[in-house]
Amino acid sequence: MNSVRLSPALLEFICSAARQDVVRECCGLLAGREGAITRIFPAANVAANPATSYEIAPEELFRLTREIRAASLELLGIYHSHPNGINEPSPRDIERAHYPDAAYFIVSPLPDAPQPVRAFSIRDGRVTELEIQLV
Repeated sequence: MNSVRLSPALLEFICSAARQDVVRECCGLLAGREGAITRIFPAANVAANPATSYEIAPEELFRLTREIRAASLELLGIYHSHPNGINEPSPRDIERAHYPDAAYFIVSPLPDAPQPVRAFSIRDGRVTELEIQLV
C-alpha cells in the first residue's frame, strides 16, 4: 500500500473534527471497499490524557467494527489529531499501531499547517508515509 483514496468531503470532515476541540485528540475509524475510504466512524477519545493520546473504548471499538461489517465495508484506516500540530506518528502511536493493514491518518488542527492531514502505514514498528489521493 503506497496510497489511500478518499473524497475531499471526507478529508474535510476529519479536519473539522480536529478543529472542533484543539486541546483534545479526536479519533475514529475509516472504512470502505477496494481501497477507497467511503465512510467515517467518529469515536470518543477515552484516553487518560486526551491532550496527548487517544484511545477508543473496547466496547465502542467492537460496536463500530460490527457497524463496518454490517455495512459490508472493511476497516481501511484510523484517524486521530495531534493538537500540538506536528502530525507524524509519535513513539506511542507506533507502539500502539495494532492494525498493520490500516492507514493511520494524523491531523493537525493548526490553520497554517503545511499538510493538515498525513497518512502512514505502520507495520512492525516501521513507518511509511502514504500518498493521499482525493477521488
